[in-house]
Amino acid sequence: MLCPHAKKCSGCQLQNMDYEEQLCFKQATCVKLLGRFTFLDEIIGMKHPFHYRNKVQAAFGFRHGRVISGVYQSATGNIIPVDSCLLEDEGADRIIVSIRKLCESMNVHAYDNRTGRGFLRHVLVRTAVNGDTMVVLVTTKGDFPSRSLFVKKLLKLHPEITTVVRNINPTDKGLMLGDQSEVYYGDGFITDTVCDLTFRVSPKSFFQVNRTQTEVLYKKALAFARLTGKERVLDAYCGTGTIGLVMAKYAKEVLGVEQNRDAVKDAKVNAEQNGIKNIRFVGADAGKFMDRLAAEGETIDVVVTDPPRAGCSPQFLKSVITLSPKRIVYVSCNPETLARDLHTLRKGGYKVKKIQPVDMFPYTAHVETVTLLER
Repeated sequence: MLCPHAKKCSGCQLQNMDYEEQLCFKQATCVKLLGRFTFLDEIIGMKHPFHYRNKVQAAFGFRHGRVISGVYQSATGNIIPVDSCLLEDEGADRIIVSIRKLCESMNVHAYDNRTGRGFLRHVLVRTAVNGDTMVVLVTTKGDFPSRSLFVKKLLKLHPEITTVVRNINPTDKGLMLGDQSEVYYGDGFITDTVCDLTFRVSPKSFFQVNRTQTEVLYKKALAFARLTGKERVLDAYCGTGTIGLVMAKYAKEVLGVEQNRDAVKDAKVNAEQNGIKNIRFVGADAGKFMDRLAAEGETIDVVVTDPPRAGCSPQFLKSVITLSPKRIVYVSCNPETLARDLHTLRKGGYKVKKIQPVDMFPYTAHVETVTLLER
């Protein structure tokens, strides 16, 4: 085992394999689940499969009267103390250790799930390719009387930090962020780069955690879309607009649809700061939006979808089939739900042409795929 925490922390399910074995295992998993649809291209792995996570979260708690920080063990819900992780950005790990030490020295109490007392629940750190670093202190309700001194000391230890945000989570829901935030330092967001485009990343923004493989994934999705500059593209589950913005340069028009209103705001800012004018973002349910387009006689040439692990809903798939685009580019983080959805789309008149697995999360069991379907 490469990691001393592997047997307690369930974050890396494939620690017992070397990296080439992991790629073979993931390829075989994808072939088993998806091979009946078409031939699968060879999985694209990483040259350096360590410290790739640009988003790091650490739970805080108490043990034997001391503040601890680390990861939740999935089986027990207990915090496994971790100072450094082979998958996480090394700078982010160092910041979290410094925050823990500051809590000890400044008498800032970590939250104790057993007693319901304490203040600091967890810490989120995001890092960008340009060096921007965001620290989010997720706390319970109440005043933070020593906040100015706390932030001052943290910035002295880590001058690379460009913004500090406090987020208030009044619930007991693990590593969740609440709806209320206060900016203690900086702009409250960072700017990151993917495929030569810049993206505004706020504390609650969805942004892929592996920047290197994200570029691989998006470029493959772009190649599958086969855009000539004449197509209308619909980016469903568009989030902060990353895939749609990457494709806009090669399309006539892109429509991005997303239910999360905060993500839509970020998407619009991202389009503006990249000078992209042929993209429009709509805050709506993607399925209902497609139904409306179809009812109004609108045509879409390519639908791009990147749903959560649960995959696409039956209603969404029905709406895609009704809209009847020429091509569908399906980006999936779960080959099991992808297999289910491809079966539905195939019954709806689409043929699976290509499937490309991409290893976004080395040392874990997760695997992403990009699939091309044609009507």
